[in-house]
Amino acid sequence: MFKNHPKGLLAAAISNMGERFGYYIMNAVLVLFLCSKFGLSDETSSIIYSVFYCGIYVLSLVGGIIADKTQNYKATIMSGLIVMSLGYVILSVPVLSTESNIGWLLPLTCLALFLIAFGNGLFKGNLQAIVGQMYDNFEKEAAEKGPEALKIARSRRDSGFQIFYVFINVGGLIAPFIAPLLREWWLKVHNLAYNADLPALCHQYLQEGAGMAADSFNNMSELVIKVGGTMSADMAPFCTQYLDVFNTGIHYSFIASVLAMLISLFIFIINRNIFPTPGKKTAKEVVDYTPEEKAAMAKEIKQRMYALFAVLAIVIFFWFSFHQNGQSLSLFARDFVVTESIAPEIWQAVNPFFVIVLTPIIMWFFGLFTRRGKEISTPRKIAIGMAVAGLAYLFLTIYSVVMDYPSGTEFKAMADSAKAGMKAGPWVLIVVYFFLTVAELFISPLGLSFVSKVAPKNVQGLCQGLWLGATAVGNIFLWVGPLMYNKLPIWECWTVFFVVCLISMGVMLGMVKWLERVVNC
Repeated sequence: MFKNHPKGLLAAAISNMGERFGYYIMNAVLVLFLCSKFGLSDETSSIIYSVFYCGIYVLSLVGGIIADKTQNYKATIMSGLIVMSLGYVILSVPVLSTESNIGWLLPLTCLALFLIAFGNGLFKGNLQAIVGQMYDNFEKEAAEKGPEALKIARSRRDSGFQIFYVFINVGGLIAPFIAPLLREWWLKVHNLAYNADLPALCHQYLQEGAGMAADSFNNMSELVIKVGGTMSADMAPFCTQYLDVFNTGIHYSFIASVLAMLISLFIFIINRNIFPTPGKKTAKEVVDYTPEEKAAMAKEIKQRMYALFAVLAIVIFFWFSFHQNGQSLSLFARDFVVTESIAPEIWQAVNPFFVIVLTPIIMWFFGLFTRRGKEISTPRKIAIGMAVAGLAYLFLTIYSVVMDYPSGTEFKAMADSAKAGMKAGPWVLIVVYFFLTVAELFISPLGLSFVSKVAPKNVQGLCQGLWLGATAVGNIFLWVGPLMYNKLPIWECWTVFFVVCLISMGVMLGMVKWLERVVNC
């Protein structure tokens, strides 16, 4: 797999895999964890998630600027891993949320999320920039051997970023299992069982007591017996115990995130000498250019930046749709899908599983066209990816119409026995994640490759940060998904995402020829 690629690609990929493993443990459970720990509504938890997810990518701009200004990408990356570790340490401490301490406990949790976001900003974009620099050097060495060698070297960049992306998802495949397994183990230690609906009802009882609506109380009574509890005149002690045990197991999973950060840091440190050091190389390369050459270079750089921002504007809408896997799609898995034997968080492992399985197939598919002299350009691949993402939401729209699903709020208010007959089988989520993963493979790793192609050499970290910044803009609107999910018949929610993907594909196709000219200039 790594044959005919830069030497440092494997080390960078493994270092990134460790960090992503720790990150995806937390990301897989975040929205549902905020609901179960603090009793927050889906909408409020989703707003916190959206701001956090936006912050990760906005702060990548800061990390890129720091690395470009100091030309010390390696130190910036290592600092990011240390800062993230501190955030996960705070999250790993189990403290029961009560009315008396939520005023400081929730802000402390948000502070931990900020540290993770800031550390990620220092780490993520700059490691991607280093991979881009590897291929710059790789192509420079190939150019000395002749035009044919250079052409072959350039064709390796897209596949290199796809390989890099596979290792991200190896960590993402394992991570979603950690928190649910620890949570269920800790519940079993206390002779209790897992139920996704019970924490919200426990919070409701603790807030309302005897004033709790009869339907909600009856639902809670049914579930308390199911998880191994007993009914009594005062259910507050049981509710407090269940919430404490339920969430403590999740807190313990964040210890694994801390260990993953430290392992990633260790791998990066022992391999740091094989990564490129652009600051030292730039100091040695002093070239005088004529005014005409400077004007031509300025024009080319301007065209490249226009192309970069055009693509960034499109991918905003992809991430707005795709990252619903941690928002409305997680809520859909919790509410509308049979999860007695599989916790809703675990469904997020389906996406990285498909990434690992499908990447070699898609690389072979792209390579087949290249060998036949009909190479698909990176901009065209991104347009195809938007179309495939639309298919995922078209499928969900049709399925929800056929099943006559109401809004999430209306569905949750129904009796547990009534909901059981309406819940979808696991295959529905598998189909959705299949389409979303194919779309991701056409957009995310190839988008990183596109940025590395058009980015001026002196601002590579910033340009990778801009790519992540576009992701941030898409993420800040993620809360719209859960809002629609709970307020509208859910087929209307999925229709909105389908239309967004369809329009984005059309705009991207309209720019393809111009983008192809710019990238090849």
